[in-house]
Amino acid sequence: MHSSIASFQWLLYIFTVISSLQVSATRFNIPRLSPTRGTILQNPEILSATISEDFQTFYYNQTLDHFNYRPESYSTFQQRYVINFKYWGGGAGADANAPIFVYLGAEGPLDGDISIIGFLTDNAARFNALLVYIEHRYYGKSIPFGSREEALKNASTLGYFNSAQAVTDYAEILLYIKEKFNARHSPVIVIGGSYGGMLATWFRLKYPHVALGALASSAPILYFDDITPRNGYYSIVTRDFREASETCYETIMKSWAEIEKVASKPDGLSILSKKFRTCKPLKDSYELEDYLELVYADAAQYNQPPKYPVNMLCGGIDGAALGTDNDILSKIFAGVVAHEGNMSCYVNPPTIESETTVGWRWQTCSEMVIPIGTDNTTMFQPAPFNLSSFIDGCESLYGVSPRPHWVTAYYGGYDIKLILQRFASNIIFSNGLRDPYSSGGVLENISDSVVAIATINGSHCLDILRANQSSDPDWLVTQRETEIEIIEGWISKYYADLKAIK
Repeated sequence: MHSSIASFQWLLYIFTVISSLQVSATRFNIPRLSPTRGTILQNPEILSATISEDFQTFYYNQTLDHFNYRPESYSTFQQRYVINFKYWGGGAGADANAPIFVYLGAEGPLDGDISIIGFLTDNAARFNALLVYIEHRYYGKSIPFGSREEALKNASTLGYFNSAQAVTDYAEILLYIKEKFNARHSPVIVIGGSYGGMLATWFRLKYPHVALGALASSAPILYFDDITPRNGYYSIVTRDFREASETCYETIMKSWAEIEKVASKPDGLSILSKKFRTCKPLKDSYELEDYLELVYADAAQYNQPPKYPVNMLCGGIDGAALGTDNDILSKIFAGVVAHEGNMSCYVNPPTIESETTVGWRWQTCSEMVIPIGTDNTTMFQPAPFNLSSFIDGCESLYGVSPRPHWVTAYYGGYDIKLILQRFASNIIFSNGLRDPYSSGGVLENISDSVVAIATINGSHCLDILRANQSSDPDWLVTQRETEIEIIEGWISKYYADLKAIK
């Protein structure tokens, strides 16, 4: 069941993202963040079948606009949250003030994350914890204005769709839950991955009276403005491939010129379409190049046990050299097949535009302006991030201009150690250094309680996925145990403080 779901999700991922990475030589849409491979589009009916009956669904009457007092701001919508009571010791009961672990939903429906994110359920019994999962506004079943069509209609209705509103949503729901279940003094630990990890970090900084601490997995909170080098993401993709196989890396480097060479022939696009078994004839060479770039980036971002996609892909490329079709493009296609499996066609299947595709496009066109680009130091063709072109593209879509400096103005980011070492506390930044987004993560301790845990062989959000005793390497088991011990320390100190003031 899980393998069929994963294949289904990955197929949809390819459908929806292939056009989103680059337009000609200038990047427009920003690669989205996700804790799990392929969750860019979920099928809640399929995924819900894998969710235990221990999870109960609730809806909160959420405020549309938390930040002004115009009459229309008091409008409300139904926001979904899910609770697992199975392990909870209770609020002011026998196991007084047992903790609450909260997963902060990100840019997608909540359904898939509940079935895949294992950190909460894997550790709930150890803490007698209440488990809460909250869906991000404008995704899944948490839709303002009565319908998705109405909510996504234009920039006026989309204007309430941002991270500041989202983290305040979470605060309102958690305060309500603590009151409803007599858990006023139960410590809250917020957990998120990727964009959700950013939200967990910002939630702890903005609402320390609600959350005692945060685990931010693979959260590139420094990939804004020019804090992180713009080529950071694709530099790590390049490094991952080069470490896996020098010949694979060299083949990919050479392939771009070969694609352009073939495409320049009178029947070149037809040749490429046949060579890569495309679902429909290629319109131009960029279509193929974008697709390949996405495949390589995905393999690196989710390069995790037991399959290690980069090794599989390079195995296909290098293995093709032993066969009869051993030209550069045949090798590249063999790598694609090794990565994606044997499919009837590749590259440009029918486009399925999901709510997540639409939502993430708005988020990157408003505040989540992550300036990812490539230069001639990577294995990719140079395609620098061009802010002017990016702004033009967003204005043509929505009639509004992105705010590329808003995140650092509202949440911070520059001189993060200097600023946070005497202000912040109780945040874990976990990163796998094989993850391209780790280039924008916090990789060094900021203080004794704002700590970085980086694993050399780790990938995107691997630490918060469901534990697998048969395949998890020792370093991953150790990483998770370290995170839990840190959280235990926060909670123990909190209980001591609580006892001292009573």
